Amino acid sequence: MGVVERILLTLQEEFSDLGEVERLTRTALRLLLAIVLGGGLGYEREVTGKAAGIRTHMLVCVGAALFVLALEQEGAGEDALSRVIQGIASGIGFLCAGTILKGHSISDVKGLTTAAGLWSAAAIGVTVGLGLEATAILATLMTVLVLHVVPTWLDPKSSQK
Repeated sequence: MGVVERILLTLQEEFSDLGEVERLTRTALRLLLAIVLGGGLGYEREVTGKAAGIRTHMLVCVGAALFVLALEQEGAGEDALSRVIQGIASGIGFLCAGTILKGHSISDVKGLTTAAGLWSAAAIGVTVGLGLEATAILATLMTVLVLHVVPTWLDPKSSQK
């Protein structure tokens, strides 16, 4: 076997993780759904002029899905998945902390809702990565509802305007 054949065989082996049509379809569906659901959350933040918008939420959601999906595809046990999910939950906190700004007074804090939205995007991504698509869609709809509806009838600041 020549060098070119060995290189081609190696490339084929390296890219064989999606060799089966079912696995390719499942992976593409989950990653695409994570992007769409993350984008749905990010759209609300984008139109309200917040720093973390569509792309940030999409990337957080698809990144969390990918961490879980890759392990699941490799047959990782529940203990490994649990540790990765714990790591995602902790790690996203650093990104969220960067969106929170504190002013001079204790009541002058901005970015908490955006941080909570990013945290939710990570959780939704994990849910998609685990193959719980219907749960992820329901969670996204509920999160968008909270972001879009609750301020209009519960937030004391909005009734003062």
